[in-house]
Amino acid sequence: MSARLQSKVIIVTGGTMGMGRAFAQRAAGEGAKVVIGARDRKRGEGVTAAIVAAGGQALFVPTDVTVEEQVAELVRVTVAEFGRLDGAFNNAGGGNAIGAVRDIDDAFWRSTIDRNLTSVFYSLKHEIPAILASGGGSIVNNASTVGIVGDANLAAYSAAKHGVIGLTRSAALDVAAEGVRVNALVTGLVDTPLWREVSANPEIERHFLGLQPNGRAGREDEIAAFTSFLLSDDAAYITGAALAIDGGVTAK
Repeated sequence: MSARLQSKVIIVTGGTMGMGRAFAQRAAGEGAKVVIGARDRKRGEGVTAAIVAAGGQALFVPTDVTVEEQVAELVRVTVAEFGRLDGAFNNAGGGNAIGAVRDIDDAFWRSTIDRNLTSVFYSLKHEIPAILASGGGSIVNNASTVGIVGDANLAAYSAAKHGVIGLTRSAALDVAAEGVRVNALVTGLVDTPLWREVSANPEIERHFLGLQPNGRAGREDEIAAFTSFLLSDDAAYITGAALAIDGGVTAK
């Protein structure tokens, strides 16, 4: 594994499982000091312990990213512990956001938007000043293919992920001249614990794999590798982009 993230301090929200965990482990392996922000203390401490046991540097900070004060504390603790902030993977989100527009009640709508969009706003709001104070860096927000196309019964989730892409582009323009890059991942079907749970139903598995031009789900390590590139200096000319890593779904 390369050392392209050597000595960089990187926050990972939702870093206790799936794509977030895979990236946290890869970033530490590439030399980064990783700070994981998530709600599940047991999982968070388990991931950080595994990273440290493998020779990396990691810290867990209990964080509910839908609460601004907790996101601010995540950034504050990171800077207090490591002296700087160079990057972030704002990955927390997801959930059972199923429902047509006519069926969505107010609580469902607000919880989906808070978890998938407002959380990214809070993260950017507090990460950007810390990265600026460190001399610049990079942020990657995890969006989705439904952030650029619609999908039936995913109205709230799709709206939130469209918002993440718009927020990414605006934030990137805010700080493009100041040395901070902000990009979004347009992730498609990925072999995460959630997908493995859903795909236990053979009919559902066939349906979703049938939508994949390449015939398979992406791997967590593939997402992690691309995220690592975007957070590295190798991607210094990329900002304000919504980059598909979806096996070709959005090419159709």
